[in-house]
Amino acid sequence: MSNAQQQPYRTLGNHLRYLREQHHQSLEEVSGAVEIDQTSLERIEAGRERPAEDILMLLISHFNMQDQEAVQLWELAGYDANASSGRAEDMLQDTLSQGKQVVVLFGLDARTMYSDSVQVQADAAGVTMQFGQLNNKKQPQHIAKLGMSHQQAEVVLQQLQHALLHAKHAGKPKQLPPSVDGSTY
Repeated sequence: MSNAQQQPYRTLGNHLRYLREQHHQSLEEVSGAVEIDQTSLERIEAGRERPAEDILMLLISHFNMQDQEAVQLWELAGYDANASSGRAEDMLQDTLSQGKQVVVLFGLDARTMYSDSVQVQADAAGVTMQFGQLNNKKQPQHIAKLGMSHQQAEVVLQQLQHALLHAKHAGKPKQLPPSVDGSTY
């Protein structure tokens, strides 16, 4: 078997390894951040294995990649949005023409990410919050970026204040005010 056959995603793997090294992160740190085992990440970086679409999206997010670079990685992995959506549309059309019921499920990542830091920026377009977490070398590591409108940011602020107030006073015994004559109830 030739080297090209053993490493069909060599260019993709080299690029991902380069990104990891530029961010001064170990295989263990990156595999932990995107929740895959270290040996899978090693195979991906060696070009022997193509990352699943969701793993590639997590890596793109983890390295905070710009759109153009993300699209290039996506194409290196062989994920062509136009080609795959055409096949999906054909399959959906066939299913509907046969009178079958269609159920659409959307993947939702329900993991809770905890952060040690947040940077908030506001401009005319809205508010952006970038959350970070200190890695084992005490260096901040980007874990999530969230954008919203000014109006949504105000709602988030109110809900945060309410939740913090509730958490601060939850569990404390309720005390009724004394009666008018000074006796307790």
